[in-house]
This record gives sequence, C-alpha cells and structure tokens, in this order.
Amino acid sequence: MPERRPRKDAVRNREAALSAADDLFARCRHPDDVTMADIAAAAGVGKGTLFRAFGDRPGLLRALYEARLEPVREAIEAGPPPLGPGAPARLRVPALLDAILCFKLDNRRLAVALEEAGNGNSPYQAEHYERWHALLQGVLEQIPGLGGDSAFTAHALLAATRADLVEHLAEQAGTSRESLRAQLADFTERVLN
Repeated sequence: MPERRPRKDAVRNREAALSAADDLFARCRHPDDVTMADIAAAAGVGKGTLFRAFGDRPGLLRALYEARLEPVREAIEAGPPPLGPGAPARLRVPALLDAILCFKLDNRRLAVALEEAGNGNSPYQAEHYERWHALLQGVLEQIPGLGGDSAFTAHALLAATRADLVEHLAEQAGTSRESLRAQLADFTERVLN
C-alpha cells in the first residue's frame, strides 16, 4: 500500500507551528516560559493540532531542533573540510565541536529546552546527543596514537558544549562568542594532544 501523504492543511499547520515555536523560543527568557498553548495561539491552530502533529512538547522541540540543525548536518555530511568529510581527524574534531557550539549559541533556549526534556531523565539518551556522540567517537577513532577510550573522550568533549553550560557561560558569566570558541578550541587541542 502506498504511503499516505499528509493533507495540505496538516503540512501548513505543522510549518506554522514550527515557525511560531521558533519565534517564541528566540524571544523567551527561559524555555519553560513557552507552552504548547502559546505556540498554538501564535500559530493560529488548536492545541490538539499540535499534539496530533508532534505528540508532545518534547516531540515539537525535537522537530524544531532538527529543522534548525539541517544546514549544519548538510555541512558535516557533504560540505568542505574541515567540517565536512575528507579532513584529517585532528582538524575535523575541533571543527565539529565548533559547529556544535555555534549552533547551541545561536539556538540556546531551544537547545536548553531539548536537553532538559531529554529522553526519560537523561539527555545522554536523546537521539540528537547519540548522533553527535557517534559522529565524534568515529572521528576520534581515526586519530592514531590518541589512546584512551574514544567513547569517553567523545562524552568529555561534548560536555563542553552542553546547552546549559553554554547558556551559563554566555548569559550569566558574560563570556563572548569568540572567547567561548577560542576556549573550546584550546581545550580540544589539549585533549587531543
């Protein structure tokens, strides 16, 4: 049986909801300030429409995160080195971490909300985290003489890009974007050496 395509109004409502959520998260002080009712009202749809389209708030957060992440994913999968394939692993690891950090800086409130929602109680079991970890671990395994456990090293490096830490450093501590990027690059170099 052929796969059913969603109705045009369902596609339009989904896009309106993602656009409204994107705008609300960009303007909020804290991710918990944005409710499904807020998103539904801003999108001009009913709450039931949101729940049918996304299942729950974490489902909507994941869909919005994935939509925002698509350009980064394309650059990683098919873009030029050092972020894209073909770069030596010692150059690609810092480029990947910088891309993750910049993405989280640009999408801080959404990233915090998604990490807080996690999968059950652990953000480390969330699909987006598992993808970042698998990618980084695979690149780390290509570095000769790195030693140690590449799975642990990937976790430790990704910890430096956790959304709550990025939010704390950027918002509460007032660390500039360029300073955060430089500090992460320095930390990454020390770990790799």
